[in-house]
Amino acid sequence: MSRCIFFLCCILSPILGIAQQITCSPADKQAVENKLIAIDGLLEKDFGKTIVAIGKTFMDTPYVAKTLEIGETETLVINLQGLDCTTYVENVLAFGLMLKKQKTGFHDFTETLENIRYKDGKLDGYASRLHYFSEWIANNEKKGLLRDITSEIGGKEITKPINFMSTHRDLYPFLSDDKNFEKVKASENYLNHQPICILPQDEIEANEHLIQTGDIIALTTSINGLDVTHTGIATLEKDGRIHLLHASTGSMKVEVSEKPLAEYLKKIKKNTGIMVARPTK
Repeated sequence: MSRCIFFLCCILSPILGIAQQITCSPADKQAVENKLIAIDGLLEKDFGKTIVAIGKTFMDTPYVAKTLEIGETETLVINLQGLDCTTYVENVLAFGLMLKKQKTGFHDFTETLENIRYKDGKLDGYASRLHYFSEWIANNEKKGLLRDITSEIGGKEITKPINFMSTHRDLYPFLSDDKNFEKVKASENYLNHQPICILPQDEIEANEHLIQTGDIIALTTSINGLDVTHTGIATLEKDGRIHLLHASTGSMKVEVSEKPLAEYLKKIKKNTGIMVARPTK
């Protein structure tokens, strides 16, 4: 039951004097502190290997959808006990960055996660969250946290209308607020003027050798209005192939895909290919 009980707290930055609005359970605060202990010693010169090592410490964590849709106001939700595909990647990247920067405090974690999850690193309401993963990649590239390498490994630019949230307003409780709705539409309008680079599904195996362990993989889709339906982390396994380390909707837990990425994607309905981003810090 404690998993479902949340408290709202404000953590004050002693330097900036800014309050962070955080939703976190005592169990999840403890989980963050335990994770920081568990990952100590996992840092390698190859940051991609560090990312995978951290990612595998989450193995078997339950898949839980919509963990960020809590309350009536957007807050920084901390939840390590149930992860969806995006929050899994965000948390793994956050812990990786902390390990590399030798930061070990809970407040350091919340600052790092906020920087990853929100536009330009600042939580400023629901619309500031990076809802579309192509924008998540672009904005975190702008922050210097990763690099979109899709074009470098054979990707091709496409244009596609991005408007799933505004055309499915009833699926998103926060969009009942007109201000949130208009801001999300503005974000979609921005995205609609930006090309998306994808590596087509039928070209992934031929270019697999260019994907490195620890790269962030985003699964692109033909679904109208959407850019990406799923995301995870590339991991080079014992068979010498790239697999997907992810919070799976199939097994409902964090796992490594049984089949290599190229084969795994062939069973994903409406999958068109992937975007690939490489953590840089």
